[in-house]
Amino acid sequence: MKEFKDKVALITGAANGFGLEFAKEAARRGMKALLVDIEGEELEAARKICQEMGMETIALRADVSDPVQVEQCVNQAIAKFGGVDLLINNAGVAILGNCWELPLNDWEWAFHLNVFSQVYFMRLVIPMMMKQGTPCHILNVASVAGVITAPGMPAYHASKFASVALTESVYYDLQKLGAEIKMSVFCPGFVRTDLYRCERHRPERYKDPEDPYYASPAFHANQKRGEFLIKTGMAIDSIGMSVFQALEDESFYILTDPRYTMLIGTRAKNILEGGVPDVRNFIR
Repeated sequence: MKEFKDKVALITGAANGFGLEFAKEAARRGMKALLVDIEGEELEAARKICQEMGMETIALRADVSDPVQVEQCVNQAIAKFGGVDLLINNAGVAILGNCWELPLNDWEWAFHLNVFSQVYFMRLVIPMMMKQGTPCHILNVASVAGVITAPGMPAYHASKFASVALTESVYYDLQKLGAEIKMSVFCPGFVRTDLYRCERHRPERYKDPEDPYYASPAFHANQKRGEFLIKTGMAIDSIGMSVFQALEDESFYILTDPRYTMLIGTRAKNILEGGVPDVRNFIR
């Protein structure tokens, strides 16, 4: 997208973190927006911030891992604004832990939110964008964990790799059709958000208080590790501006942390040379 003023954005996970930064940047650029989040009070606070910046906006509390609620969000965008020009699939969850220890609830929550929510929105919004016939853009938020791997996060890596692959594949199909829809995938490194507190967003259907894992030392150790990784990440202040500039430049891969560039190259080189993943690279 080259023009943002008076265009309509639909942003998920908009109450805090990346989503709030995207909403504020959209407001600075004169956009209208439907802000979506599972946390109602925080979402209302985000709406007020954007409204005070002059944005015409509505806020909708919804669990975007539920396709029925996703459809309600899209219908609200149509009813209020007549369509969507910029879809930002930002809602996500970070789950740490070994494959053989994580309950299936965690795997399902990770994939339903990090991947399927993006599918749910795109399958409804893309046909609408095609009918609009105007330049549109879709940004799927993944992670650098979608292009490199590390120990201890198989559910997170697997879901974020899926998000990256999903975005690439959908974009091929849009190009084949000559659609006026650009796509981007955002692959940040660790950034100081509240992602480590994602347990508070867990919907009831992904909870099992009787599962002993959630009282285990492994669970609590993974929670602490996640908090450390996020709190020692880069500052969030410039993320909104950087990502929107990338959208304006129609960049596909959006990487905002240069510290991971070499690791991405090393992984690609290892694949091409027939190497194997080696945990010794992470043990110092």
